[in-house]
Amino acid sequence: MQAVWYEGFGAARDVLVLGEMATPHPGAGEVLVALKASGVNPSDVKLRAGARVGAKMVYPRVVPHSDGAGVIAAVGAGVDHARIGERVWVWNAGWQRAFGTAASHVVLPAEQAVRLPDGTSFAEGACFGIPAMTAWYAVMGDGPVAGQTILVTGGAGTVGRYAMQMARLGGARVIATVSSPAKAAHATAEEWVNYRDTDVAEAVLEMTDGAGVDRIVDVDFGANQAASLALIKPGGTIAAYASAADMAPRLDFYPFMFRNTRLHMLIVYQLGGALRRAGEAQLSKWLEAGVLSHAVVPGGGLADCAAAHDLVASGDKLGTVVLDI
Repeated sequence: MQAVWYEGFGAARDVLVLGEMATPHPGAGEVLVALKASGVNPSDVKLRAGARVGAKMVYPRVVPHSDGAGVIAAVGAGVDHARIGERVWVWNAGWQRAFGTAASHVVLPAEQAVRLPDGTSFAEGACFGIPAMTAWYAVMGDGPVAGQTILVTGGAGTVGRYAMQMARLGGARVIATVSSPAKAAHATAEEWVNYRDTDVAEAVLEMTDGAGVDRIVDVDFGANQAASLALIKPGGTIAAYASAADMAPRLDFYPFMFRNTRLHMLIVYQLGGALRRAGEAQLSKWLEAGVLSHAVVPGGGLADCAAAHDLVASGDKLGTVVLDI
């Protein structure tokens, strides 16, 4: 099979190699997916660059990327043969594993290949494992949100854009922070605040008649902590999936405590069991109904993988960069 891999950390153009590898065979409980698309997420780029603290090569060779979509080509023992030919999207392909989706084929546990509705493209399916499921977890992970007011910070981001749509579909009022009117339009925002030229806390309090918000889906916990504290209602939840500006923020513990705030630092890689199944089922319903819009950024083919990584690293894109396999 064709694949892209690296055998050491470094710049994308220096370490990513396109070549031939043996096509894997599914073992018991596994499926072989013939991939049609591979999603490139910031976490994939950071892993390849060795940007994580204490990063080391756990495997001698790594095929990157956790997200992708394709067709089940073969199944291992214990997997229903009727699944052969099924269109699927996959998750966690590159999480604590050596072989991800930057390849023509990947073998995964059968549960990590989820049916992709016929009306959803493979490129769109390659956006689900990290961006869409992170959004669902951040919005819906604690239960229904009908009647709530939810603030989504970074609404034009890959996760934020999905989170806004999902919160509205769940019956919530949604307010977004963005950096420009163009970003607000991309985010599908109906109510928004430009955080570059407006005091977010003052603006949102005015928009909510001083009540604040029930839930914050937060892309940068440390940078937004002061505004979050001013806005979160007593008993509210802050679901934060990143804190890039300040990776070790000083926590204002007692002010949060006296508001009975729930701080949920979440990572979708660790979402499992019944909760993940619930997220997959809800996502499938929305996809079948055609009520979610997706932001796919074409990244070329496998031969363009290094350029796709550089594009993600630059931040100069709106949506998920996807390789066409």
